[in-house]
This record gives sequence, structure tokens and C-alpha cells, in this order.
Amino acid sequence: MTIQTSPAGRTVRTIEAAPPPARFARGWHCLGLADTFKDGKAHAIEAFGTKLVVFQGDDGKLNVLNAYCPHMGGDLTHGTVKGNAVACPFHDWRWGGDGKCAGIPYAKRVPRGARTRAWITLEENKQLFVWNDPQGAPPPPEMTIPRIEGAFSDEWSNWTWNSLRVEGSHCREIVDNVVDMAHFFYVHYALPEYFKNVFEGHVATQYLNGTTRADAELGFVPGSTDEIAQRSEAAYYGPSYMIDYLWNTAAGVTSETVLINCHYPISNNSFMLQWGAIVKKFPGMSDEESDAVAAQVADAVGLGFQQDVEIWKNKAPIDNPLLCDQDGPVYQLRRWYQQFYVDAEDVTPEMTDRFEFEIDTSRAVEVWKREVAENVANGVSFSVIPASLR
Repeated sequence: MTIQTSPAGRTVRTIEAAPPPARFARGWHCLGLADTFKDGKAHAIEAFGTKLVVFQGDDGKLNVLNAYCPHMGGDLTHGTVKGNAVACPFHDWRWGGDGKCAGIPYAKRVPRGARTRAWITLEENKQLFVWNDPQGAPPPPEMTIPRIEGAFSDEWSNWTWNSLRVEGSHCREIVDNVVDMAHFFYVHYALPEYFKNVFEGHVATQYLNGTTRADAELGFVPGSTDEIAQRSEAAYYGPSYMIDYLWNTAAGVTSETVLINCHYPISNNSFMLQWGAIVKKFPGMSDEESDAVAAQVADAVGLGFQQDVEIWKNKAPIDNPLLCDQDGPVYQLRRWYQQFYVDAEDVTPEMTDRFEFEIDTSRAVEVWKREVAENVANGVSFSVIPASLR
């Protein structure tokens, strides 16, 4: 902490912020819905300070390689898929999913050691993941991505998927939201009445119960104008992939949603934010109707993310936040998050040992309900419903 003396002789606290880490987090990172890469074409992804090519070979497997051909630097994302390899548009060198050069049509032999980086991939929940580890180690089994049963059930909708590129912010900003109870009221117009965090191993969980604000329309239950009771169990599995199970109840009817909130780093000061949703079908609901509801919920969630991004774009990075007694465990969360940015042998127990923290929300709820009642009495309201929900 830095203390400076003001002209009046009083000390003031100043913000400290180290440059963002040069390395990228160790862990699984979701690149998007797997089917979007299964069209026989080469796809470009900017991530981890470089460019990647994603393609599906004739064997059906999705592959991720460094995008620039080691021969003369051709961009493989502009190439074509031939068999189980991607062919460079410059000289037609073929690169297999294992990173080895699979052939050079005009050459008698392939040079010894002709290899590019092949990234370890995983398909789960109908999404594509790549494993990043600055030390080059394979993913430990305990860090695998959990299966979401609803994603494979006919009782649930298909996934929606959205993305938003965020410039000028390190992805730690979004992870901080795991412990930030108060911002749900001021930024997202929700009224959190119960808030608890549990960190253990590579998982950071947030439990939140509350209601919608009477002076705001959020659109989480399409068509409802009643107060909505909300329950959320959201957990980061590793540094960048959150699964959020949501229950929204209005007029005695509960809707079930699974929301994905994930990101991958583009540079050390930019990232691609992604989110998707599936909803459980109500009795008699068609596939088309359930997909439409999922899209509406995703739109409402997306508007919340845009509110976050507006904050991130204009805030200062801060390593020494000044916290009050009703703020969440920011420093403990950041210690948990640090495990993904140090070498595996440097991970300490304080980064991974179980930690629980529940905020006493009674004071906040009392103040906030009074503010909401005053807004309603004065005719002040906030509508954050996206166009598709109106």
C-alpha cells in the first residue's frame, strides 16, 4: 500500500497496479461451440498472444495448431483442409493434427523435424477446449471439464452462443466478479439476499439467492412482470470456464437455465468473452420454442456482460483494493487465481486449500430495499430488457 500526504496534511491511499502478467493462465480454455468448427474449413482464433488454426479432418477429430506455417510463414487459416491435414495456401505443405508435416507435394521427402505446435484439445458439453500450460505439461485428470447433462438431453434446448472482444483489460477483471456481491445491485439491477463463496483446488464457486428489483426489468423469465426469485450456483473450473446453474421463479413457475460464462486471452491486455445458455423445456414446448427462450435469456445475460464491459473499459486496474466489511473476499480469490499463473511446483496451499466466506447481506438488503421503494414511489425505473424480449 502506498500512502501519500495531501496538501491538508492528511494521508491518502493511492492505487497500485503492476503490469498484467506476460504469461497466460494454465488450464482449459473454451474456444466456442464445437460444431462451428466442423464445416471442413480452416478457422482462425487469436489467442495466447498468437494466432491458431482450428480444423476438422476426415477422421472427424478437431485439431488446433499454430497458424503460421514453419516453412515460409504462410497463414494456415487461409489454407484448405485436405484429408486429415490443413494445407498451407503458400506452398501446399500439409500439416496433420499432431503437428507433423504430413506431406509436401513437390518435394521428394519431408525435412527431418518438420513440426509445428499442436495444442491439446478436448470436446465436452458440445464445446471445444484447448489446454494451455507455459511449462508444456499435459492436463491433470482432476482439472477436466465437468459434463453438463442437460447439454445432451432432449429435455433441454440447444446452446446459444455469443462473444465479445474486450480490449484494454486483463481477464482477471471478469474473475473478480465471483466475489463482488454489491455490483449485482448497482450494475445488474439484482437484489442479492444470500451470497457465499467457496474456493477449493482449481474450483471457485459463488452461491447467490435473491430477487429482481421492483424498479427494474431484467428479462430472465420472458414475458413475466412479477417479482422473480433467483437462485444461482456458479463455479469456475480453472481460470476461464464458468458453469452457472440458474433457477428463476415467477408466479409459481420455475425456469431452469445453464449458463456458460467463459473467456480466452488474446493478449495480456485483451480477451474474448463468450457466453451461452441452454434452458430446460416446459411441458409441451417445442424445440423451436425452447431455443427461442434460450436465446432470449442469453440476450438478457449478454446485456449484463455489456454493462460489465463498460465498467472495465473505464476503470483503473488495482492491486490494492480498499475494501469495506461487506465486500467479498477479493484478496483470497486473487490468491486462488494466482495458481494458474505460477509454475506448477510453485503453487502453495493457500492458493488451493478450501476457503469459505459468507457475506451478511442484511444491512445491504435493508438499504437497497429502501432505495428501490423510493424509486418505485417516485416513478423511477430501469429497463435493461434487450430488444428481442420487448
